[in-house]
Amino acid sequence: MSEVKLIRVFVRDGRGGNPVPLVADARGMSAPAMQDVAATYGHESAFVLPSEIGCDWRFRFFVPQHEMEMCGHATVGTLWALRQWGRWTTPTARIETLSGIVLAYWDDASQRVWISQPAVRTEMLGAGASGRVAMQLGLPAGSYAAINAATSRVKTLIHLPSVAVLDGLQPDFPTMEALCASIDSTGLYPYAFGAPKADGEPVVHARQFPKSSGYPEDAATGIAAAALWGYLNQAGKLGDDGRTVSSIAVWQGDAMGSPSEILVAPRHADSGAPDGCWLSGGVAWSDA
Repeated sequence: MSEVKLIRVFVRDGRGGNPVPLVADARGMSAPAMQDVAATYGHESAFVLPSEIGCDWRFRFFVPQHEMEMCGHATVGTLWALRQWGRWTTPTARIETLSGIVLAYWDDASQRVWISQPAVRTEMLGAGASGRVAMQLGLPAGSYAAINAATSRVKTLIHLPSVAVLDGLQPDFPTMEALCASIDSTGLYPYAFGAPKADGEPVVHARQFPKSSGYPEDAATGIAAAALWGYLNQAGKLGDDGRTVSSIAVWQGDAMGSPSEILVAPRHADSGAPDGCWLSGGVAWSDA
């Protein structure tokens, strides 16, 4: 097995985050060997390869059961590690992934990586599907609307009335894969608004229950947070006047004892037009 380094991504106050087993030079590794790394460690794993289309690198991502097109926290963490090792020294980078080209820049002031995600695509689920989602989470059917949202993989958003309700969810894990398959989703992402930060930045609490990653819950899910921001922004739920585009902090992992913080901010094209979002968060080396 190639050398694996462990990092934690989207840490909050130095704690928690989502572990990433990282292979910094995956040349010569087969797909089964990469998947074996993910199965051995039990987490989304990242592999760095030369780009085949002129980007700075090509990243591949695996969970214990399959390859993923894109993994937000693994991309942020891998770029952070490349920066620490002196392998990334330019202000920006372009990353080849199965989901498309990801743009990145290094924020020297905060010592953070920011990566791009495209504009969100959303679809309101019908009453029947929303009811099945609610029951999957142990909630009364007919009381909550569900929205499929995606900047890469589709996640199903469910707005809950309080953080207490969110933390008290008891999903039916054995049937999660079948439920997600029936609504064309790769995971359920219930959320609730919490108290804003001292500077007024909105804080949204969330939990992620993946379709078939090989574990029941995820401590921090970057692409789900990006999809959530995109939906909230699209629906005019950010900013006091319903129009102001705001950044948010998504707090995830508390129910797992792994508190995480995902930062999502608006992104604009060179013309000034809205162009998806930026995704970031803290990273630390892992001792485990």
